[in-house]
Amino acid sequence: MNDGFEPQAPDAALDGHTIEELSDYLDSGREPRDASIEDSPGCQLALESLARLRASTWAVLEADAQNGADDDAWLGRVMAGITREAHAGRAIPIAHPDPAVSLAVTEGSVRGLVRAAGDGIGGALVGSCTLVGDVTVPGEPIDVDVTVSVAIGENLPATAQQIRERIAETLARHTELVVRDITVTVTDVHAAAPSDGSAE
Repeated sequence: MNDGFEPQAPDAALDGHTIEELSDYLDSGREPRDASIEDSPGCQLALESLARLRASTWAVLEADAQNGADDDAWLGRVMAGITREAHAGRAIPIAHPDPAVSLAVTEGSVRGLVRAAGDGIGGALVGSCTLVGDVTVPGEPIDVDVTVSVAIGENLPATAQQIRERIAETLARHTELVVRDITVTVTDVHAAAPSDGSAE
């Protein structure tokens, strides 16, 4: 099945690995253990996203096939987003009462939080996440731009709003970012996965 995802060269953010190699490693049950993958923050972010993607998309791909859909390009775009977002990116400071202590979380980790918050709502899969603004300055307002693929038949405005609210809640709970605006853009639609027990 053509997923619209072309083989990529090894990525620096993935410590020399490709997203295809990480997918194969996940297939193997992460055995034998590969220290270059297990000790890489970028690879760990990508593996977590790939695991969520697989849990969400297997039934979706089957539904696409049953419905005669031959355009799986949305899946390639989601996987490309995972590769891009594995980059650690900028360091986002975290306040600490001791001025001698410096704490930070990576931009890649925050993008991972956003992806985890949006995936699954209305059958949605997050394609990309961009933090717009200077996240390195405490208290500086930022915008969050997210693209998603949503299951056919869902109310798109309502689903986008639910995703926006979940992302806002997640960022408020787990970060100190001042989020001014969250934009959720539906760029793709895919077949809805059948509900449990719905098969005849």
